[in-house]
Amino acid sequence: MQFEWKGVFPALTTKFTAADILDLHLFETNLNAQLDAGVNGIILGGTLGEASVLSTEEKELLVKFAIEKVNGKVPVVLNIAEGSTREALRQAAFAKEWGAQGLMILPPMRYKTDHRETVTYFKTIADSTDLPIMIYNNPVDYKTDVTLDMFDELQSCSNINAIKESTRDVTNVTRLINRFGDRYKILCGVDPLAMEELLAGAVGWVAGLVCAFPKETVALYRLAKTGKTEEALKIYRWFMPLLELDIHAKLVQYIKLAEMQAGIGSEYVRAPRLTLVGEERERILKIINAGIATRPILPEFFNLNIS
Repeated sequence: MQFEWKGVFPALTTKFTAADILDLHLFETNLNAQLDAGVNGIILGGTLGEASVLSTEEKELLVKFAIEKVNGKVPVVLNIAEGSTREALRQAAFAKEWGAQGLMILPPMRYKTDHRETVTYFKTIADSTDLPIMIYNNPVDYKTDVTLDMFDELQSCSNINAIKESTRDVTNVTRLINRFGDRYKILCGVDPLAMEELLAGAVGWVAGLVCAFPKETVALYRLAKTGKTEEALKIYRWFMPLLELDIHAKLVQYIKLAEMQAGIGSEYVRAPRLTLVGEERERILKIINAGIATRPILPEFFNLNIS
């Protein structure tokens, strides 16, 4: 499948049962809600997907199941977040074998690579596959900053063609465009900065709260990218308390709780994460329920043509 890194790409959560096994029925429910809203692709095994606690067998099951259910409507992308180049290469080969149409790749986990090591890591993986690749740049959470000079060297890899911009510095979108033009497609990776980055030139959004609010997310994206700024801002301002759940250490628990309240998920997580309890759970529920109670009536957005 040929596809463009453009539009809304949900970083889907991995659904578990109370017995800690994959809940494919609930996963399909959420997947269908995303497709009905008009998302442009899905990403599996990211931070929200609890990649670090998934086995290779579970990843394979999720990828193949998603591909079957998506049935060619949108691309299925697998995230790679590994501690060694050898394992990253193995996961990239599996992704191709399982039928994934693209890769999202983080720098190495658990070791903060320097410039040469970071570039070599990405180039080694890119040279091993023909799948299109989006580099996930999140130095706040993962400590390695993929700098503009690194991206300059990565231009030699034709299949590295997108950046998930999660530095939390909105001006980095402008720096990337000034330096590289349209060589890399830029997708916002931080929910509460989405409007700003879309207006600055990002062409897509790797979204988190979309897992619970798919239509609102797609509407905001399409309105912002078609110049309907005032309509987009009304949604964005309503959305902000919810979007801010995406930048907390417990974003997985918070967003899964939102999915449950929205009727398209559950709050089950895999240890060492634990479901929320007590005051914290009540505080997050209050934010979520307030958002649901004041959900805006959305303007027509399905047929907006984004150039």
